Amino acid sequence: MKNKLIYLYSAWIVSIVATMSSLYLSEIKKFIPCDMCWFQRIFMYPLVLLLGIATFRGDVKVKYYVLPLAVIGACFSIYHYMEQKIPGFASIRPCLSGIPCSVDYLNWFGFITIPLLALIAFILIIISMLLLNAKED
Repeated sequence: MKNKLIYLYSAWIVSIVATMSSLYLSEIKKFIPCDMCWFQRIFMYPLVLLLGIATFRGDVKVKYYVLPLAVIGACFSIYHYMEQKIPGFASIRPCLSGIPCSVDYLNWFGFITIPLLALIAFILIIISMLLLNAKED
């Protein structure tokens, strides 16, 4: 049971860091989120509550709710990252209002962007849930 809680805590901490980072970037740094950023937030923000409650209750069955949210959020992150880094994807234009989704506020080392950081967070949560699943069986 102790290993299961480590995976729950890890996923919960990742979701908190991702949520607080997105709020910092938009509210403190004043980076205006595009439509794709909002979709990623829609799938990340509930994970803080779901994983937090599950962690304190020791509920490993939360993986059935967390995995779909994390996988869908990761898909949005992959698409958003490709739109920023692959010129052909920028012409599809899923962002119809506000700033374009290809705007790159953060570009460390030429490849680390906000969508990539969100993708890493989703992947870490997915891995934690899969490891939780492996330990339960």
